[in-house]
Amino acid sequence: MDGDVLVRMGFFVTDLHRNIEQLHKEQFVNTTSSSLVFTVYRGQGLSHTDFGELRSTIGGLMSFNSFFSTSMQRDVSFSYAKSNADNPKLVGILFTIQVDPSQSTTPFALLGNRGRFLQENEVLFSMHTVFRIHHIKVIGTDRSLYEVDISLTLDSDEELCTLTDYIRRESHLDGKGWTRLGHLLIQLGQHDKAKAIYDTLLNQTSHDSDEGLIYHQIGRVRYEQGLFQEAITFNAKSLVLLEKSFPANHPHLASSYNNIGSVYDSMGDYRKALEYYEKTLSIEQHSLPANHPHLATSYNNIGSVYYSMDDYRKALEYYEKTLSIRQQSLSANHPNIATSYNNIGLVYKNMGDYRKALEYYEKTLSIREQSLPANHPSIATSYNNIGSVYYSMGDYRKALEYYEKTLSIEQQSLPANHPSIASSYNNIGLVYYSMGDYPKAHFYCERAVQIAKYSMSPSHPHLLTFERNLERVDNKLQGSSFRAMK
Repeated sequence: MDGDVLVRMGFFVTDLHRNIEQLHKEQFVNTTSSSLVFTVYRGQGLSHTDFGELRSTIGGLMSFNSFFSTSMQRDVSFSYAKSNADNPKLVGILFTIQVDPSQSTTPFALLGNRGRFLQENEVLFSMHTVFRIHHIKVIGTDRSLYEVDISLTLDSDEELCTLTDYIRRESHLDGKGWTRLGHLLIQLGQHDKAKAIYDTLLNQTSHDSDEGLIYHQIGRVRYEQGLFQEAITFNAKSLVLLEKSFPANHPHLASSYNNIGSVYDSMGDYRKALEYYEKTLSIEQHSLPANHPHLATSYNNIGSVYYSMDDYRKALEYYEKTLSIRQQSLSANHPNIATSYNNIGLVYKNMGDYRKALEYYEKTLSIREQSLPANHPSIATSYNNIGSVYYSMGDYRKALEYYEKTLSIEQQSLPANHPSIASSYNNIGLVYYSMGDYPKAHFYCERAVQIAKYSMSPSHPHLLTFERNLERVDNKLQGSSFRAMK
């Protein structure tokens, strides 16, 4: 959706949400008895891909990205599900939803004569209401129609509380509403929508400080999309404006230095990255408490550069500083603790301690699967890292399984020419090379080089590695052809 339209539509969305909240207060204000538990239904279609993701999330959480209309009439909802099941591209779904108003303050309303279809006895839930998935069972024999039992999450749901707290922290509650929405969209991987909102906000501001902060966020969007040169351009514009607007030790400048360091890090310019990360750390050490999460991030980033420079002892030192702060200030299953486990696993893997590496990678994956969507890039990273350990241990079948899971998620969630996709093609190519399947190895290694040439500089270490790997594969192919001709 166009950013300007999204901003304008926001007033309608807000108004509808407030109406639902008001109706909910009127209808359930004194609800304390569990005897008021009731069931509503919704019939719809899902693509086969989306249904596969739903089945893999049984026991977990789900939400809908719109206002969620349901009916108290099972037969009405079933007819919608059945009509979708007749489409070969869709799976018909009948959601059966248990609601306990005494245990949840999530806003929903009985519409009565306010609804469009009176015979449905419509119940409308506000946007992004969260449910827990309990059971999925087939209806009938053709396996194109399923019933999915879900329930409205309780206010006391520990997993939901942890996830909500994380999203609130990461979406910058001290910012303005639309800026916070942009932050949240970046966290959810919806980069084009975030960019559209920031472009609209940029056209509406005339203050250097606000303009600098918006450029900062656009630079972050472009970084997340793998467009590093554009990210540098926007971050440079941001830094000029922020240096004019804030004192030298202001947190906004620390954040700007950090983002520029991140881009150089991803471009393979590690000396430049270290320079900007150390500027960030210097400001934070003078302005923040010793166990502040931002310090943990800076230690982590510096450790990451040392890791990329193959200084594993130094990397481990900074990663352990990071983990120590995070364990003091965050819950045990916080995503940032998962990042620390992951990074320590990386170091152990490169030091040749594969069992220790696998231990930390599995801790990482466990947290990420609890707190992130099923196709989140960070879950792809965990699959990739576990695959890399199995590859190093010579278990090529297991390595291939995890690398293919990685590529599948990245193809769903990242631009087609993202550097991470290039790395996944390269990794799969290396597995086939080690298994002696040189034609498949050639296909994947060649694709890695093609993508890397689009997204990396000619001197980037990863591109040079991919090219060397392709050359090794081609040499094997030529040797095989020569032997066959003899």
